[in-house]
Amino acid sequence: MKKKQSKKRTQIKKKKNYSEKTAFANLEKTANTINTPKRSSNGIPKYVADRMAKRIFFTAGIPTILGMSVFVVSYIIVTRNIAEIPPSSTIAISALFFLLGLAGLSFGILSASWDKEPGSFFGIENIPMNIQRAKAAFKPATQNFEDKS
Repeated sequence: MKKKQSKKRTQIKKKKNYSEKTAFANLEKTANTINTPKRSSNGIPKYVADRMAKRIFFTAGIPTILGMSVFVVSYIIVTRNIAEIPPSSTIAISALFFLLGLAGLSFGILSASWDKEPGSFFGIENIPMNIQRAKAAFKPATQNFEDKS
């Protein structure tokens, strides 16, 4: 045990002592390399993302909640002997609500206006323009992929 303790003490003594000037000079050099100016991003602006989130909540969230509640309502109806519901119809109705939620997800994203103003209630006029934006966003990636092969 004594040998191990003596090795630790010698390792502690071998540490280099930097003067304050060199320590802070190295710190400033590393700080300058970290603080590089940020590039402007071509991502989705925050106000558009918030608008998309609201639309997705209503167009996808509500049908999805209804799709899950079909199982609960069906269970209650069957266990209280109110009516006989075949399991296949329960699954079909819930699947319909889930598909409606999936379509609502796409609609919520594509119908959001990219202007500062919110736009119309349904936003149907924004769908063709947002499809064009989506195609343009994926176009450079596909061109780069085709050039390499």
